[in-house]
Amino acid sequence: MIAATQGKEHFAWVTGPLGERVKACWGMSGDGVTAFIEMAAASGLGLVPPDKRNPLITTSRGTGELILQALEHGAERIIIGIGGSATNDGGAGMMQALGARLCDAEGQEIGHGGGNLGSLSRIDLSAIDPRLRDRMIHVACDVTNPLVGERGASRIFGPQKGATEAMIVELDRNLAHYADVIKASLQVDVKSIPGAGAAGGMGAALMAFLNAELRSGIEIVTEALKLEEQIHDCSLVVTGEGRLDSQSVHGKVPVGVARVAKKYRKPVIRYCWQPDSRCRRGSPARYRCRIQRVNFRFDAGRGISRGV
Repeated sequence: MIAATQGKEHFAWVTGPLGERVKACWGMSGDGVTAFIEMAAASGLGLVPPDKRNPLITTSRGTGELILQALEHGAERIIIGIGGSATNDGGAGMMQALGARLCDAEGQEIGHGGGNLGSLSRIDLSAIDPRLRDRMIHVACDVTNPLVGERGASRIFGPQKGATEAMIVELDRNLAHYADVIKASLQVDVKSIPGAGAAGGMGAALMAFLNAELRSGIEIVTEALKLEEQIHDCSLVVTGEGRLDSQSVHGKVPVGVARVAKKYRKPVIRYCWQPDSRCRRGSPARYRCRIQRVNFRFDAGRGISRGV
């Protein structure tokens, strides 16, 4: 997105998932209007060693600090990608970085992490950064999970972030309580909104507190890169992803690109590092697009870049 808009990369030291300082990259479009932020750059799972992953304590504060960086650089529009998070704090850390006070019954700010949401009693937004009031925030989100329940953030995504079964139960209970406090404070019910459970509940916070709009990643990319115009003028479309699986049809880039290509009757070649055998057997017709699969045999140990 940065390169496609002739933009510029920026770097900032922010709070990492475990409270440590991490150097995170974000970008600004060439016209200085739109900031591009990846939650994973500040609050991502890749920043936490496997043996230290614990969504009871990880925080999204660094993502809020990147938003502040974007505001400092004059961004009028912010696009946030919220995949690959290490957190399950409902975006509470992000909101604290932006000036919100999330207080317990004694009036003290709650600590970081999904484990502390159960003590939340009151939300005070009086000190939130005023520049956020007139900024447009779009969220690239490719999942539709609700905040809580069997398909919620904790149950579906908690295990990959290090949550045990006991942690999942606690995290889900805490997010439900968090949603109740949000409803009482803001009159917004985020429990069952599709996408609210994305990135450990970050979707809920962005919608409830910042009035953000959740959109599929491919929709945002297609619009920002003027992809339809480019496909209309080309002869062949080449796309790809790391793994082709049952989720690929739900908003992932290759199928989204192929659907646009089909509209203009352009052939598509898809490169895939790790295709799922179940998807190989599926008919392309079910995706409403036409993709030519090209099979190569790579040595996985030599890395994706070497294979490409």
